Amino acid sequence: MSTDYSRALGARLRAIRNQQGLSLQGVEDKSHGRWKAVVVGSYERGDRAVTVQRLSELAVFYGVPVSELLPDPRPSSAVTSTTKIVLNLESLGSLPADEAGPLARYASTIQAQRHDYNGKVLSIRAEDLKSLAIIYDMSPDELTSRLIEWGVLSPGMEGIAGGEDEDEEINPNWERRRSPR
Repeated sequence: MSTDYSRALGARLRAIRNQQGLSLQGVEDKSHGRWKAVVVGSYERGDRAVTVQRLSELAVFYGVPVSELLPDPRPSSAVTSTTKIVLNLESLGSLPADEAGPLARYASTIQAQRHDYNGKVLSIRAEDLKSLAIIYDMSPDELTSRLIEWGVLSPGMEGIAGGEDEDEEINPNWERRRSPR
């Protein structure tokens, strides 16, 4: 098994464990010693190869399909799923509801789920942008351009829907360049 794949598999195992609110010791305790903390930790770090049989048993223990434990084989998925997009909520609040209503409702739902009510900026994933593009009946690139025009998305975020990684910091205090269409 390649080192990259082992690490990606380990990251999936860790994510599932964390979603269930379990520490490594918690896994050992809940399994009554069936899964040793040191062994599960070594799987998660990618230091130890896990057999298909053991992976299947872990899936049963966690109560998830085996496919949920496997990393996504598509090479671009790692960049796309971790790319953050920062929305300026103050600009969003000043837009007409007929244009920005779907985005405002989407952002409000995410804020409620996260219990994040700072009201200034909100980070979303590239996958969220793709979902919003479907709601707006346009391509992710078209929606990105529209959000930049509205001042909701920082200028320079073009191409983010395609999964390009941005290393520069985003200033949450940018100003709207043009009024909405």
